[in-house]
Amino acid sequence: MALPSVLPLGRLRQIAGVPASSAARAEGWTLAALVLAGLAGLPIAAILWSASGGGGGEAIGALAGTVLPAYIANTGLLMLLAGTIAGVTGTGTAWLVAATRFPGRGVLGWALVLPLALPAYLAAYIYAGILDFAGPVQSALRGWTGWSAGDYWFPDIRSPGGGAFVLGSVLYPYVYLLARTAFATQSRSQFRAARSLGAAPARAFWRVALPAARPAIAGGLALVLMEVLADFGVAEYFAIPTFSTGIFRAWLAMGDKASALKLAAVMLLFVIALVAWEARTRAARSDSRDGLAAQRSDEPLVDLSPAAKALALLACLVPVLIGFLIPAGYLLSLALTPIAQAAAGDLATYLGGSLWLGSIAAAVCVAAALVLAFARARSASRLTAGAIRLATLGYALPGALLAVGLLAPLGAFDIALTRFARDQLGWDGGLLLTGTSAVLVYALGVRFMTVAYNTVGGGLARIPPGLDAAARSLGARPSRVLARIYAPLLAPSLGGAAALVFIDTLRELPATLILRPFNLETLATRTYRLAGDERLVEAAIPALILLAAGLLPVLVLNRLGKR
Repeated sequence: MALPSVLPLGRLRQIAGVPASSAARAEGWTLAALVLAGLAGLPIAAILWSASGGGGGEAIGALAGTVLPAYIANTGLLMLLAGTIAGVTGTGTAWLVAATRFPGRGVLGWALVLPLALPAYLAAYIYAGILDFAGPVQSALRGWTGWSAGDYWFPDIRSPGGGAFVLGSVLYPYVYLLARTAFATQSRSQFRAARSLGAAPARAFWRVALPAARPAIAGGLALVLMEVLADFGVAEYFAIPTFSTGIFRAWLAMGDKASALKLAAVMLLFVIALVAWEARTRAARSDSRDGLAAQRSDEPLVDLSPAAKALALLACLVPVLIGFLIPAGYLLSLALTPIAQAAAGDLATYLGGSLWLGSIAAAVCVAAALVLAFARARSASRLTAGAIRLATLGYALPGALLAVGLLAPLGAFDIALTRFARDQLGWDGGLLLTGTSAVLVYALGVRFMTVAYNTVGGGLARIPPGLDAAARSLGARPSRVLARIYAPLLAPSLGGAAALVFIDTLRELPATLILRPFNLETLATRTYRLAGDERLVEAAIPALILLAAGLLPVLVLNRLGKR
């Protein structure tokens, strides 16, 4: 007998041997993932709509004839210079740590990751204070030589070159971590074979080790370039016109929403290119068990002479000094002054704002990450995978781009909602959403969803699926399974995810500056305002708190890199 052309969904599941309850749960998780993906994709959709001509089609023409070329040139120059500094520093130090042995290697192996704990905008404030005309370096130089202003040349830190120096000095650990892992795990037999055939260590490095590690290095560079593209604090403080500063000024300073959205659309092209590059390099990476065996033997690939060991020590020490020890020491010296301690009297106010905002953002991200992680575990459909990919794309979006992408659609929705409340309910107040903390928490949730999802998803993947099935077969309800099995086993992952999102929220600057309510001050915005007024001494204590908070994710990242 011929089957009817259309079968009920339940009958199709029965034919396929899929329990109706399991299929329904999978569909529920997929639907939840789609909702989160829609919320996370809202700013991207708003920006793409703007790029297609909606909301001020004449703005891009005006921008192309005025500021857009400068934004493209300066952003590209910063990416090129900072990427070069980070690539050379990260690759060189990774090779020295992975392939050679020298005094202090064990300590420097993890210390080379410490610059990631320092937000780039803090490094900009510190090095401007150190290297400016009135700073200690030039003051000491004039004192030693007797020179006065105009008698000597000194590099200008407030320039694209200075910005690239700061960004490259604090971001090179992205390249270092991935390159170190690649050098330590790739097949070492090839390198030794090249050496046995008479190749010098340098030639074997260039012809064998470096090509094998190229995908990992390119992936690290992609992360560096994403951070440079997203940077606002360094470019703003050094007066470098970039996309982030241009979006900020167009939206807030000039009130030109159309231009801000057009700039965000052009910036989104850079983001898409970098995300595609990073995904391609990640797919090209491979490890070698032969390399892992060689790593366990702790046998160096290259034997160094005493002089070369001293140079290797110096080469690995200088990035740590520039990227962490000098800025941290300078901040600490400023924090111990009476001016800094007197300015800390209102520390509780903006510290409380940071703690409140970080806690709310962490709770939102962890809850959403749980939904996405269970959706991935319960549904293997491509629709679910695509929804998760879109929902976790926010970490690649610069804060300024994310802020204007959310404000445009939410502002229109808020106006319509307020009009409805006024006409139907007699509401006589102002806008209900715009200018509140809810929009800021929304933006931070989109921005840091990836951080929480990666941590929670990794923890869920380590739980055998048979535990769930066994408990359900014994009659346990889903709520009991969640409370007795998943909650205890996922507790470390949930805590780690919450901590990482909390710390990232403390350090986030551009999105917080644009979206925060007038009565909300955080450590990051307070430090930005004080440093912008050239009151770095008063900003020293909140800056030190931000630096100390950044150490936790850096230490976790270093531990994962060793694994």
